[in-house]
Amino acid sequence: MKFLKIILRVGVLCWVALLVSETSVLGMASRPPAIGSPAPDFQLNDLHGKPRRLSQYRGKVVLLNFWATWCKPCTKEMPAMEAAYNNLKDHGFEVVAVNELEDRERVRRHIQTHGHTFHVLMDHDNRVANMYGVVGLPVSVFIDQEGRVQEFVKGGVLTQDKIQQTVARLTTEQPKVRSKSHSN
Repeated sequence: MKFLKIILRVGVLCWVALLVSETSVLGMASRPPAIGSPAPDFQLNDLHGKPRRLSQYRGKVVLLNFWATWCKPCTKEMPAMEAAYNNLKDHGFEVVAVNELEDRERVRRHIQTHGHTFHVLMDHDNRVANMYGVVGLPVSVFIDQEGRVQEFVKGGVLTQDKIQQTVARLTTEQPKVRSKSHSN
């Protein structure tokens, strides 16, 4: 009986520690931002150690992709992301690939081996992934020119057509303006 009480106390202490710790890698992800809401801004370092903020891409459609080198679906969709990026980067499109929890050198080798040229940021403590409600990989978030979340793709492998169609839709949509009618 005493052994059971000790195990129960240890379990409760571990659970409380996870809840209290805001910087815990094991912490739970929050809910993803709602479609149409502002994309939470963040700052992470790129593969060269240079800090980058999501907000610096304002004015462009952004594909924010959460991935890891060990994730087969992640690496399978990256050529489509690269092709779309090469076709659309001169037309207001950016790919920002956020690597979760991996060593910078391992990620750098992976990106160089596959010849990807889009921006890669390092989320060493999983803070940004948690902020975006990422559970499982890959997760992609399309963000419009005004910095609003427009679409989530969870677990599905992106194709070049899907990316290009989404970007085309987001760049041709006009902001919805409510007209006020005044009656006299």
